[in-house]
Amino acid sequence: MNDIRRTILWVIFAFSLVMLWDKWQVHNGHKATFFPAPQTQTAGSGAPAASQELPAAVPDAPQDAAAALTQVDTPTAPDAPTAPRERVTVSNDVLRLTFDSEGGSLIKSELLRYTEHQGDTEPLVLMDDSASHVYLAQTGLIGGNFPTHKTVMHVVPGARALADGDNEVQLRLESPDLGGIKLVKTFTLKRGAYDIGVRHEVVNTGSAPVSPQLYLQLVRDGNEPAGTTPFYSTFTGPAVYTDEKKYQKLTFKDIKAGKVDIPAESTTGYIAMVQHYFTSAWLLPEGMRRALRVDAADIGASAPDCCYRVQAIAPLGEIAPGQTKAVEARLFTGPQLEKTLEALAPGLELVKDYGWLTILAKPLYWLLDKIHSLLGNWGWSIVGLVLLLKIAFYWLNAKAYSSMAKMKALNPRIQDMRTRLKDKPQQMQQEMMRIYREEKVNPLGGCLPIMIQIPVFIALYWVLLSTVEMRQAPWIGWIHDLSTKDPYFILPLLMTLSTLLQTALNPAPPDPMQAKMMWIMPLMFSVMFFMFPAGLVLYWLTNNLLSIAQQWLINTRMGVPPQFNLPKFR
Repeated sequence: MNDIRRTILWVIFAFSLVMLWDKWQVHNGHKATFFPAPQTQTAGSGAPAASQELPAAVPDAPQDAAAALTQVDTPTAPDAPTAPRERVTVSNDVLRLTFDSEGGSLIKSELLRYTEHQGDTEPLVLMDDSASHVYLAQTGLIGGNFPTHKTVMHVVPGARALADGDNEVQLRLESPDLGGIKLVKTFTLKRGAYDIGVRHEVVNTGSAPVSPQLYLQLVRDGNEPAGTTPFYSTFTGPAVYTDEKKYQKLTFKDIKAGKVDIPAESTTGYIAMVQHYFTSAWLLPEGMRRALRVDAADIGASAPDCCYRVQAIAPLGEIAPGQTKAVEARLFTGPQLEKTLEALAPGLELVKDYGWLTILAKPLYWLLDKIHSLLGNWGWSIVGLVLLLKIAFYWLNAKAYSSMAKMKALNPRIQDMRTRLKDKPQQMQQEMMRIYREEKVNPLGGCLPIMIQIPVFIALYWVLLSTVEMRQAPWIGWIHDLSTKDPYFILPLLMTLSTLLQTALNPAPPDPMQAKMMWIMPLMFSVMFFMFPAGLVLYWLTNNLLSIAQQWLINTRMGVPPQFNLPKFR
């Protein structure tokens, strides 16, 4: 019966891997491999025909140095003065932003507290408009010959950096009169904030009422961020959040194929561009009606997969001559700091994606953060969190290891019985069940306690993979960055050895093929950890060592001395 238990465990393990792979595919924006959900194709993700106020088209993104979407030129009024096009840099203590006076678009965001690689002196560039990377934030008006993100605006003189003692710095841009409208954009950067206040003032300078619509969009190429590895997958692409469908990730592949299913319009939520550790998002006031669109366009072989665009388009209603209508929006561009995101908008913290176990992952992150506030080191915080989880599951693990110890004590009798009755399988099974009944042993008693813990440790895996605080965080000695692989592969080697030690402590299955698989599978499982982030390997290694210690202790207390069952491959 012991080999039956082992077989069941391997079946459970294999099924768990299937489920994990399936959910991993969905988590990273791919179609589910084994349990696909139906997708609805929407033509361009446009607004419904019944909504007459919402626009039918929005001007495309600029086709400049990096070449974005197909350009639609914006007509300029004959008497409109032409302002010189210029680039303006504005900064607070955490951001350095570069704006193009053509449309007042954000064309570069630098995160002053982050670098691309450890030891770099230059800040990390998130948004950019270069020959190698296109990632922009743009706004404008449609519904007439109005100012768009292609209209050159006048930059109002003022401070460009946050001065000592000040809490904010502003950049103000004013468009020429176009179609009886003047658009004024004011960007406000506050001290310590990654969210930017963006005020749009729409002034009717004409003699007739106008009904413009404000659009906000994020435009990005389809390239993966620098440092992406094939050994573990993270999502890159647009995301939309609404109360109707909650958080939706949209893959570049599905966008290009027109296979996206987002609400056509909403009065809640946000639009975002997401990548590992960082994101950008447009936030409109809650309750403000907006249409939602996602699309893609190619401009030729020289710029493959450029670009993808997610939009929110809000009708402003009728504006009478001489009147001004203002809309307060926010643009976030920065790291996925969970507490910061939660404070900005409902559901914004979901861009830090924990996958299908968010309900478990969020309290685990909260606990990890509390431990870090005490220890001050993320590596030791991982060790402390795993230790607390082991304490929480101590009695559950004790029950599993006690069952295994009883099975190990009975193993010599089972082996002898199998040898005697090897030609009588039915009698052998009956005799085996009799022994288990007499000794009050449940051959499956060690399975359920372990299965209950699996979701918790999978959730912790996603917490460690998604947490930007781990990025470039040191632990001890040679581990200078918990988010990258161990440079000397010491932790993966120790984890492999600990996995093999766990296997050796368990009784060898009587079936020779199962005995070989019991050794081959841990080796195969350990190989991928050589390229995993050091923080994840540290978590698995700590869990292995604590499991070995608990198993050793329980076996000794039950009078079953630990024995090493080495493999026999001949």
